[in-house]
Amino acid sequence: MQIKIINKSEHDLPHYETIASAGMDLRANILETITLKPLERSIVTTGLFIELPIGFEAQVRPRSGLAAKKGVTVLNAPGTIDADYRGEIGVILVNLSNEDFIIQNGERIAQLVIAKHERAEWDTVKVLSDTSRGGGGFGSTGVK
Repeated sequence: MQIKIINKSEHDLPHYETIASAGMDLRANILETITLKPLERSIVTTGLFIELPIGFEAQVRPRSGLAAKKGVTVLNAPGTIDADYRGEIGVILVNLSNEDFIIQNGERIAQLVIAKHERAEWDTVKVLSDTSRGGGGFGSTGVK
């Protein structure tokens, strides 16, 4: 599948690192470094603009290495880019560590996954079918 993209950054286009990769790294496109203090958040620009076909979304997800090693993650993970959005892709990063985190221009800050999705139509009813789980919520399916 081909997706139209405008790259206003000085960085290469996002690409798959391996044949089995689901996500492509997004890089910061910033004029000055950004210092994220503990528990601070910032929208980091990428310089990328995309045009997705209807029926697809782009999901902005955390990079596992950045989260594990630095405590920095995508705040609204996964962030959704709808097919009708034409603005610049921005990534909301949050620093959950106890140390400042410096974001440099070109740093890999998140990953982008392109996913197909369905549109639902609601069928209003009075009763739902029974299941063994029923109304059991958080943690109700675990081993006791």
